[in-house]
Amino acid sequence: MKYYIIAGEASGDLHGSNLMKALYKEDPDADIRFWGGDLMEKVGGTLVFHYKDRAFMGFFEVVKNLPKALTLIKLCKKDIAEFNPDVLIFIDNSGFNLRIAKWAKLQGFKTNYYISPQVWASRASRVKDIKRDVDTLFVILPFEEEFYKKYNYKVEFVGHPLIDAIANREQVSVKDFRKKHDLGDQPIIALLPGSRQQEITKMLAVMLDMVDVFPDYKFVIAGAPSQDFSFYDTIIGNRKVSFINNKTYDLLSISTAAIVGSGTATLETALFKVPQVVCYKGSSISYQIAKRIVTLKYISLVNLIMDKEVVTELIQDDFTRINLKKELAKILETSHREKLFLEYFELEKKLGGVGASAKTAKLIVEGLKK
Repeated sequence: MKYYIIAGEASGDLHGSNLMKALYKEDPDADIRFWGGDLMEKVGGTLVFHYKDRAFMGFFEVVKNLPKALTLIKLCKKDIAEFNPDVLIFIDNSGFNLRIAKWAKLQGFKTNYYISPQVWASRASRVKDIKRDVDTLFVILPFEEEFYKKYNYKVEFVGHPLIDAIANREQVSVKDFRKKHDLGDQPIIALLPGSRQQEITKMLAVMLDMVDVFPDYKFVIAGAPSQDFSFYDTIIGNRKVSFINNKTYDLLSISTAAIVGSGTATLETALFKVPQVVCYKGSSISYQIAKRIVTLKYISLVNLIMDKEVVTELIQDDFTRINLKKELAKILETSHREKLFLEYFELEKKLGGVGASAKTAKLIVEGLKK
């Protein structure tokens, strides 16, 4: 069978790579063509376009890059038509993927969507478009099944693929990892400012202000695979901080605490049982627009899944040096950490256990045989 997969950002590349591995197990003769990243490329198939060349963050930034986005949509449609796949598989990245899905459905292609667009967060009116253009939607968050029921749309809850990604990762020796990256013996506070230049620029400088405030800890930046060290270096300056690129899971596995940009990283950090402070700061224009259309009480997946404030969120104007210092000190306290660990274990239960990629691949292949 021929599969065409479209993923965006580092998380989409990760989940896309694990899905591809599962698809090859279900269908050893699979012919896969995809938009994604390095992880997907390592699995096999043919990479059409890398996600790092089309990562736009925020409403204003998307509008500014609209000509490029429209050109890429045109390129994608042409490539799909020439490849003529048996099924298209969209992974998150709704701004791009829903446009392709609408066109693909009209062309008669079978459409599957893995990892639901966050219509439960804003613009729920998009559900009608998803119902019209997506044959099967595979969801990974427990509350999404109930959400779509309200719209009379049956979806498949497959569990969260991060559990697989973390469980299946290659284990590293703590001693060797510390020695290799010259981390010494101090407890580590991981800094995860995101994967896109816009969010890193907005948040990393404030995160780095904590280095001198907490001298007993070693601060380590988790570098994104899509960014070169030279970009981070302009923000780091003379601060005494370590930098480790593309080894976020290994870093989290030995961290005492973390300061994390909103997004998938908040859930990854929780699954590693690392106490965290969640941060978000965007451009003023994008934030003002988002504030008016996003209907959620929280921005972190941890709090959304638990439906309560488990981790502190410092958003936009609340993301200051003073507030961050206060919240970081709090998660380093033993009593607060113990309570947080219990919440993290409950969170993992809600996510449905291992096997999300395998379940999804099996359902996709079975669907093609019908």
